[in-house]
Amino acid sequence: MDRPVTACIVMYRNDRDKLRAAIDSTLGSPLVETLYLVDNSPTDELRDLADDPRVEYLHNPSNPGFGAAHNLAIAKILGRSKFHMVVNPDVYFEPEAVEELHEFMLEHPEVGHVMPKVLYPDGSLQYLVKRNPSVFDLFARRFLPGPLKPLVAKRMARYEYRDIDENPAHDYSKTMFDVPYLSGCFMFLRTSTLHRVGFFDERIFMYIEDADLTRRFLQVSRTAYYPGATIHHHFAKGSHHNRKLMWYSIQGAFVYFRTWGWFGR
Repeated sequence: MDRPVTACIVMYRNDRDKLRAAIDSTLGSPLVETLYLVDNSPTDELRDLADDPRVEYLHNPSNPGFGAAHNLAIAKILGRSKFHMVVNPDVYFEPEAVEELHEFMLEHPEVGHVMPKVLYPDGSLQYLVKRNPSVFDLFARRFLPGPLKPLVAKRMARYEYRDIDENPAHDYSKTMFDVPYLSGCFMFLRTSTLHRVGFFDERIFMYIEDADLTRRFLQVSRTAYYPGATIHHHFAKGSHHNRKLMWYSIQGAFVYFRTWGWFGR
């Protein structure tokens, strides 16, 4: 059987049970030809999870960052697979999700990048598709004190497309629509378009590299949210609890706005 999809999971000292679920979900689809496990951990103690012939394990202890690690796999798949999945180590899904996204992309050749509906483990909806961020949006989401957040609730609802639920013609859980910023927790990419726009920006260690990549896709293709496919995501919000990760998010935002402009959308 032709297997036109490759995938990559970047690892760093991950919870083994969650990582196992992400690996098994990805390999559960017969469309997946190769899954790259790029391990940024200091040791290769997670190597034993590469126990399927379709898995290629790459130990990368220098830990250059999320996007740079994914680029190692992307360099191997250009011209080889039709589609490539960027999979977080904290997601899981049924094999049908891959088939549904694959079929969607075949039916919509103008789409270069699509993201499925994302749910929390309890089944509630995650609002992970967004409009292009502004400096204020990122600052308000991360640093605005809780008592002040209601003052920007309407703006945040628009930023996260929550306001689409107020439109009787749309339903976030059922309606496909074009989105300029798709979450990096799960990316389904057309590799021919990926070849045109380039790899992840390695100046960004982690966070917001997904906004940058989606924006580059949008310059040459459509970028879509498709709720006909569903995944689950644990979504830890690490940068909200760890100062080092918070610094990475600030550094990444600086690179992003220096590239795309500080005041425009």
